[in-house]
Amino acid sequence: MAIELKDVTKVVGIDTHIHATSIKLEEGRFNILLGTTLSGKTTLLRLMAGLERPTRGEVWFKGKNVTGVPVQKRNVAMVYQQFINYPNFTVYDNIASPLKVVRMPKKVIELRVRKVAELLKIEPLLKRMPSELSGGQQQRTALARALVKESDLVLLDEPLANLDYKLREELREELPRLFHDSGATVVYATTEPAEALLLGGFTATLHQGRITQFGPTSSVYRIPGDLQSAKVFSDPPINTALINKRGENFHYNDTVSWKAKGKYAGLADGPYTIGFRPHHITLVPGNDESISVTGNVVVTEISGSESVIHMRVGNDTWVSLSHGIHPFKRGQGVELFVQTDHCFYFDENEQLI
Repeated sequence: MAIELKDVTKVVGIDTHIHATSIKLEEGRFNILLGTTLSGKTTLLRLMAGLERPTRGEVWFKGKNVTGVPVQKRNVAMVYQQFINYPNFTVYDNIASPLKVVRMPKKVIELRVRKVAELLKIEPLLKRMPSELSGGQQQRTALARALVKESDLVLLDEPLANLDYKLREELREELPRLFHDSGATVVYATTEPAEALLLGGFTATLHQGRITQFGPTSSVYRIPGDLQSAKVFSDPPINTALINKRGENFHYNDTVSWKAKGKYAGLADGPYTIGFRPHHITLVPGNDESISVTGNVVVTEISGSESVIHMRVGNDTWVSLSHGIHPFKRGQGVELFVQTDHCFYFDENEQLI
């Protein structure tokens, strides 16, 4: 394995930033830390890098306990969302700086810098100063500096957050390939579920300093282990509702019911929670398992060819993501259809059934 956290905790004053966390990241994987702001992503990255020391627990790297080893003595590269480049160095010297620090031969430095600059399409910019670059070019320079070190561990803290949409899309496609070719273990922090899905690899969902689930990205998205993991991995937010099972049927608000099928047929009568993503509540029935609900529009957001409808259903506020432009007015009554075969069912402890 490349890196492992063993019961790592980070406490600052009276606040626990990271609760007891154990996770193993295998060598060469592309790993994603997915969570909202202040969920603990950056703290975990800093603990892995050696920029911070855990209050309790151990950090292991390639089979060795490196808990007290400073970052300068680890083969680690880190890239932040801010464009951190030396303003008085050319692009070439910025990229070459970590190699010069360890006194690598000039010919080796030249070869590595040219290779990584070509990969990131910034070779024509090597003689420029950072002030002469666009934001995207500056971030590519920072990424090149991380790649040129040929580090065993690369930590990326929302590296695309400050880039324009087109450049973000381009780099999202390039990054997994670039780092796969390098053989490095990559840990990438993001707040965006869509970004995690595009990057693939493995994802850990975080909430208030706890890793709630870890596994292949597509599996964590499709089969969230608990309600909190489902909430973290949904944008727009996942819809939830309290339901009751009585006999052969589930009931919502005593006005809507549907048959409990498959593994749910044998559940004991009582309360449960369902969760369903916004694209599974639509303006037209998705299939034969769809149930009709009515509510009142709170606000409608139209983006391109899609409409995001926030609506009040009973005591719940739900979000629908539908194709097409639907300029509903505030307070307007609307009928939508929930695809119950795409619902997640959670028990009283919010664990997936």
